[in-house]
Amino acid sequence: MIHPRFFAFVVALVGFTGFFYAGSTSQVGSEEASEFIREFNALIADIDALGIFFHNGALALPMFIPLAGLAWGFYAAWATGYAVAAISTTAPELARISPLAILYLSPFGLMELVAYSIALSRSAMLFGAMAGRMPVVAQLKPMAAEVGIMLALLLAGAYVEAALLDLDGLQVPDPLS
Repeated sequence: MIHPRFFAFVVALVGFTGFFYAGSTSQVGSEEASEFIREFNALIADIDALGIFFHNGALALPMFIPLAGLAWGFYAAWATGYAVAAISTTAPELARISPLAILYLSPFGLMELVAYSIALSRSAMLFGAMAGRMPVVAQLKPMAAEVGIMLALLLAGAYVEAALLDLDGLQVPDPLS
């Protein structure tokens, strides 16, 4: 029999992947993509690993909120996929790479995916405990450990992502400039 914790994690991972993929298949117009790229390049211009970590941590921590965390996390997944679609609009070489390859084959993408899936699955489990009138207190100790694991994954992923961004001062080309 599959352990409920593992089942919740797999469902969260599949859900995050699905919403990410849906966002990545969005049609993004040239002007909208150009505006996004300008904002994105400004955001990453001076970002370091700790900046990436704090950004991703601020996105991930609300994902632990029962039920509302699921909505937030799946929206974040869609928005991240949409960002990939916008960047792919301006970078034809990236458009040839499957968005799921970016998520599953980049070291930081995989670490972030696992971290977010941990948070989302705990959100569902907390909601299930509350709906079933089970004591939520029993969930707090494992949740504290999961928050620590999630933050460790996001910190490691941030250092990898920052190292990749530092390569040749990576900037995404703006098609309208």
